[in-house]
Amino acid sequence: MEEETTLEHPRRDAHFFWVLFKSTFIISAFTVGGGYVIVPLLKAKYVDEYHWISDKETLDMVAIAQSMPGVIACNSAIILGYRMAGIAGTLTALIATVLPPLITLTIISYCYDFFIQSQIVKMILRGMQCGATALMVNVGINLLMKQCKKKLVLPLVIIAATFIANVVFDVNLMYLVLIDGIIGLLCMRDARYD
Repeated sequence: MEEETTLEHPRRDAHFFWVLFKSTFIISAFTVGGGYVIVPLLKAKYVDEYHWISDKETLDMVAIAQSMPGVIACNSAIILGYRMAGIAGTLTALIATVLPPLITLTIISYCYDFFIQSQIVKMILRGMQCGATALMVNVGINLLMKQCKKKLVLPLVIIAATFIANVVFDVNLMYLVLIDGIIGLLCMRDARYD
């Protein structure tokens, strides 16, 4: 059986909100390359370090954030903040998520000519893309390994079918997410009435 992490429920005081703000700010600052990069960062901070949420909650949160309109990082921050401390937690996490890109874009807009022509900046961005790709591949492999350990056939079939449909047949990811969500909903409903 998989070892469960004991979740800690911190007091919702000024220190808690500062830790939530600081950690979310740092995660947002390093979420370069798309919303999926947030998954290993969320896991490292909130599951492994703080023990505020479980692995399953992290995956559920990202799945919900992905299926909602908007940026995955912001959606995840809203869900996490609300889960941790209601509306105050939502506002804290959302502000912390929005500030790093806002600060970065403000600086870049003032120095646009330098950034657009700089070979150093181009190489830095290329390196960040490689790092983001490695993080996403790592998350994908970890999720696949966890599903293999559970020895459930349906999730493995869904993973394989989704991968093949997207890579081989070029089916739009949004359709695949919708189809997978419907399958998950039907399976959950059937399991509840068994």
